[in-house]
Amino acid sequence: MSGSERREPSDDVRHRRRMVIALSLSLVLIAIAVLVVGYVSGADPAVAGSSDGAADAATETPRPAPEAIPAPATVESFDKAARSLDDPTSIWVVVNKLRPLNPQDYEPDDLVSVPVEHTWEPELRQEASDAVVAMFDAALAEAGLELASNSAYRSYSAQEEVYDGDDLTTARPGFSEHQTGLTMDIGAASGDCSLAECFADTPEGAWLRDNAWRFGFIMRYPADKTDVTGYSFEPWHYRYVGTDLATEMHDTGFTTLEEFFGLPAAPDYE
Repeated sequence: MSGSERREPSDDVRHRRRMVIALSLSLVLIAIAVLVVGYVSGADPAVAGSSDGAADAATETPRPAPEAIPAPATVESFDKAARSLDDPTSIWVVVNKLRPLNPQDYEPDDLVSVPVEHTWEPELRQEASDAVVAMFDAALAEAGLELASNSAYRSYSAQEEVYDGDDLTTARPGFSEHQTGLTMDIGAASGDCSLAECFADTPEGAWLRDNAWRFGFIMRYPADKTDVTGYSFEPWHYRYVGTDLATEMHDTGFTTLEEFFGLPAAPDYE
């Protein structure tokens, strides 16, 4: 054979070459697969290249659970200590069968005549009087209803005459809200159901129930709170406490001063 002639490889050699190429391709594919698994699982590719690393790569690395976000703290925005509950001059003073006025013959020094329709000429403290006038005007302007005063301020001596011995319907002298100069018994100017439970079912009674809080008044003796207030239902008896407190009680659903301020119920005298 001359030097210019080229010898074809034997079948044996060709077979071995194919085996080497196939093995090389297999190793390359395995390496690529290991790298891909390591990338997806977050494993270190250098570790994933070993047999132990490949096993680790197949197992997902546990991640810590996120910390729970604490609920926002509840902040009391209404200051229940802003005014005294004991001072008779305070518009928040709480008077009931366990909390007499102090002194018991207390008389407000800022009483004024209230310029509204009335049975007996009413007197109230100036702030309460202004609020009553605004409320009566609104009832007429908004609903065409005419309201009237049936009773307002009563002195200690006047309460002695009014008290009839029935502790569910009248307060003893020195224990009456009327003596604070902040309370008015309100009825319809027509006299319909005056000082009677049926007043609650009149248009005037319904309007007061739904709107008095806007002017700083609360219905002091609700139908379902006799065991708390000590008095039977009086849908005509409205007590001035100021618009801030009346609004807060309305918005939070409280209907008695005792429950709102966390005071003991007063169903009976001591």
